[in-house]
Amino acid sequence: MKVVAFNGSPRKGGNTEVLIRKTFEPLEAAGFETELIQVGGTGLRGCIACMKCRERKDGKCAIKNDALNEYVEKMRQADGIIMGSPTYFADVSAEMKALIDRAGYVTLGNGAQLRRKVGAAVVAVRRGGATHVFDTINHFFHLSQMILPGSTYWNMGYGLTPGQVSGDEEGMRNMQDLGETMAWLLKAIAAAD
Repeated sequence: MKVVAFNGSPRKGGNTEVLIRKTFEPLEAAGFETELIQVGGTGLRGCIACMKCRERKDGKCAIKNDALNEYVEKMRQADGIIMGSPTYFADVSAEMKALIDRAGYVTLGNGAQLRRKVGAAVVAVRRGGATHVFDTINHFFHLSQMILPGSTYWNMGYGLTPGQVSGDEEGMRNMQDLGETMAWLLKAIAAAD
């Protein structure tokens, strides 16, 4: 089984990536394949509301000059999806919002293709606004009819400079627990199928 994570931070190796990789540790220990995809800093742009994905029913976004269709295919193939974002003015990064809007429109308009997959939000924050980021990502998961695992607290870690989030003991423990819970849930769903 596979879990794919999308890093909405433009800082490769920054706090959002640290949190995602901590969540990966128990998943990998449980035998899951993991993949981290860098979305932040790529210039992924938002939906242009052309409605072609719903008209054509081909499972693809009409915008072809970026990697969105590759990202959507990764989501379709994965059993679990993690979306991580830094907190920008109390919301997700621009590229994460573009991913949410476009992937959501394509997958919902082509038969709710992410239904019953497991989704987890991971948020890096300096001080405040993280719960809104958490909600934005979880709205995408809920609208996509996905299943969300809980953890010991909100899935967020505190830090400003790259790597500083590693010093947030509670945040790192929460990511560990999130990965463990996600692994358990994915195995339970596989056993029920």
